[in-house]
Parts: sequence; C-alpha cells; structure tokens
Amino acid sequence: MNIRFDGRAVAVSGGAIGFGRAISRRFAALGARVFSCDLDAAGLEEARAGTTIETAVVDLADRAAAGAWIAGVEAAAGGPLDVLVHNAGGTLGRAFARIEDATDEAWDAILAVNLNAAFALCRAAAGGMRRAGRGRIVTISSTAGLQASRTGIQAYTAAKHGLVGLTKQLAAELGPHGITVNSVAPGLQYSTPDRMTLWQARPEAERQAVLNTIALRRLGEPDDIADGVVFLASDHAKLITGHVLPVNGGRL
Repeated sequence: MNIRFDGRAVAVSGGAIGFGRAISRRFAALGARVFSCDLDAAGLEEARAGTTIETAVVDLADRAAAGAWIAGVEAAAGGPLDVLVHNAGGTLGRAFARIEDATDEAWDAILAVNLNAAFALCRAAAGGMRRAGRGRIVTISSTAGLQASRTGIQAYTAAKHGLVGLTKQLAAELGPHGITVNSVAPGLQYSTPDRMTLWQARPEAERQAVLNTIALRRLGEPDDIADGVVFLASDHAKLITGHVLPVNGGRL
C-alpha cells in the first residue's frame, strides 16, 4: 500500500507532543505541506525539527482564534485544506473527582479543547472543502468516547462521546460534497515520556492487570495512532466515512 500526500495541505491541532507530533511528522514525511498548532511553543519547535512543518501557537479554547488559524492556513496554502486532523485534547492534567466535587472550571476547560475546538476547526475548514468538492476530516476521540473512561473524569468522557457524535453528524452532512469524516479512538497509550514514566512506576502486578484487559497485551504508541489517521486520510479510505476506528490493542 503506497500512501503519499504530495501537494496536499494538512492541518493538525495539538501538534507539539504525543499523537499530534507523530501525526504531523508522518504527514510531512509522506510529502504533505503540514501546518501544526498548539499552546506549547517549545514542543512545536521540537516537533518541527528537521521537517518542513509550519507551526503556530494557538489557544484552541478560543474558538475565534481556532477559526482564524484555519483561515491563515488556507491563505498560506493558496486554497482549502485537503486534510484536517483535530487531535488537541486530553484531560489537561485534571485528576478524578467525584461528580459532587467536580468544578465548573474543570468541566468547561476539558470540553473547550476536546469538543468546542473540534467544532470551531471543522466549521472553519468545511466551507473550503465543500467548495472544492473534496476533503478529509479525522478527529482523535478515545475509547472513552465509546464507553466509560479509565480516568473516571466525567468531562473527558462526555467530551469524547460528543466528539464521536459530531464526527458522525458531519459525515452525514458533508458526505454529499465528497468529504469524509472519521475518528481514531486511541486506548491506553505511551503518548508522552511523562506518561511512560508514570506507567513504569506502577507496581508490576498492577501493570499486568491492565495489560490483561488488552488482547494484544501491550499499550499503544503515538505512531500507532498516526498509522490510523494516515489511512483514513488516504485515498485507500475513500469510501469510509462516519466511522470510529479503535486503535487500542483490542480492549477486552
């Protein structure tokens, strides 16, 4: 299977670390002109090292700023996006709290980046794709968008379920215009060095108990997610839309 993106414009949100960095670098390696944004300026610099990735520091919790970034990317690319990947999200460092102790601030912050930003970016990119009669949108949801989350964080699970719903709705709306909209749903991952350290610090019996809930008996890595995204964005997936691709090793 030969997949290339030569001459195509690809925008990736949350590109500084983890999945976003791997996705951005993969598209660049496959010939795409890649635009990546994040709040983490230092991480963006590391992600672009040795590549042609074009980066911007953007607060995606600000929907106007998210839309302006897409407009700037289209201007730089000289036309509509070929591929939009909404990867920014996560739990934002929040820990589990019982629902009666959960705060408005934590709820709003998690939904702002995981779901509201997806809405803003898709809204900004859809017009150009519609006029062009083509396009690929890939969201990064989570196994937590399909069932309860291991984190227990209510806002995260709600946001990822919402993102799956948005993905399916946009697939129905944009499909007649030649645009596919799909999602990759990671499971438990080595997404950053910090997460790897936390995982390895857990007792061996605890780690094995978690691995026993995964058919392949291993955690995923950022490149595994990049594999799924690149496939869904490629011509090999031209008849696939409205679907969620779990990349989780087969959660049991």
